[in-house]
Amino acid sequence: MDSPLNITGHLLDKLTVTVTHASHKKNYYGWNRTEETPSFNRIYFIAAGEGKVIINGISYYPKPNQLIIMPAGTTQTTETSHENPYDRYFCHFDAHIGEWPLFHGANKLYSCDTQESDWSQMCTTFSDMIEQFQKNDLLSTLRNQANLLNLLVLCLESKGNRDFLRKSLQTSERGKVADVLQYIDQHLNDQIEVEELAQLAHLHPNYFIPYFKKIMGVTPMLYVQQKRMELAKRILSFSDTSISDIAIQVGMELAHFSRYFKKSTGISPSAYRNSTK
Repeated sequence: MDSPLNITGHLLDKLTVTVTHASHKKNYYGWNRTEETPSFNRIYFIAAGEGKVIINGISYYPKPNQLIIMPAGTTQTTETSHENPYDRYFCHFDAHIGEWPLFHGANKLYSCDTQESDWSQMCTTFSDMIEQFQKNDLLSTLRNQANLLNLLVLCLESKGNRDFLRKSLQTSERGKVADVLQYIDQHLNDQIEVEELAQLAHLHPNYFIPYFKKIMGVTPMLYVQQKRMELAKRILSFSDTSISDIAIQVGMELAHFSRYFKKSTGISPSAYRNSTK
């Protein structure tokens, strides 16, 4: 059985990120802003300097070797001095789970300290993001998505940020979906009907289906089938369980399971097992 943290983490299965700007500045200009409320997120690496950030009325003092995230939709005031302005690498980005913003309802500055030995690597990562953003082709877009995801993990994996993000996901409207995801994970070997999932979310099925899709990016029953295929792949890869028993474990008749598995992966369950051995 998955822990609450893992269940909430399933919301991140549908996370998509997009870098919309990347740059490096080391002067006074361009940082000092008063009560802006941007529609995009900002992530910064502070290489040097000193100053202050006010997020929704709360003051923070980012320092060198810190990685910080300023969430979209927050009221932001930023200040740095003429004498020792911030040397800052940064990018603007969007992050969504389905159609919902990742930092929906966030009201704080996310920050984490990096080691001095990581200073060069941070600068290199952001410099690469700037270069890839300027190229703006297919592969550069993929590279920047990878760069951004690594930076997000680095910043959010610190305990305070991780706990805050988990609570934010659970207490927002997406918390209803977390209960549904937990139920699905615990009942993959049973018949699952959309009506019972809608009941868990306290919504009529006609409202629940678009609600679920808005958050997760797919319909409830398609999500159930995807989770069944993920479980089947794990069992095929790491056990000698028969195909018929695997079908039972994922709540499907053997013929239906074999057809759907081949449709979703392009190969039969037996061929998948052989390819992973």
